[in-house]
Amino acid sequence: MAISPPRNRLWWNEPIERVEVGWIVVAFLWGLFMFVFMIAWHFIGGQNLSTETYRVTPAAYEEKVTAFAEKYQVGEEAGGVPVVRPPAGEDVYLLARLWEWWPVLELKKGQSYRIHLSSLDWQHGFSLQPVNINISIHPGYEQIITLTPTQAGDFGIACNEYCGIGHHLMTGRIRVVE
Repeated sequence: MAISPPRNRLWWNEPIERVEVGWIVVAFLWGLFMFVFMIAWHFIGGQNLSTETYRVTPAAYEEKVTAFAEKYQVGEEAGGVPVVRPPAGEDVYLLARLWEWWPVLELKKGQSYRIHLSSLDWQHGFSLQPVNINISIHPGYEQIITLTPTQAGDFGIACNEYCGIGHHLMTGRIRVVE
């Protein structure tokens, strides 16, 4: 019991019990194993996104997204948000700004797309559900991920980085069609 301080104030000079040494060795080896396995899992796990990142000004990125949306727009959602259907294999642009993901994307199942993501104002989070892709999106940086939809349906995009009073309303959508 350690109600009173130890008689010998230099406790670190005391011999260590064999059981304690065993647990220290087990803990050290487990930590070493986990460290090595984290590196290995990056290569063998297949769950890490291979992203490209480039510097871009918010104004230049906004121009790219606007031109993309005008070129491939096929409709409009409530509130005037364009629905964009790019050809398969095309570079796709999506922007984050207070408090929206713009535009709505319509992609073909089984086709690969390079999705460009950036923010015009604050840090936002790109969380594609239920796929569980999560990326932090920063103004001044253009993130590019390769995405191949494997099932049709509507997939929600949520901002998972608190971005202000309208954060809870910041949603978007990717529609995957056959």
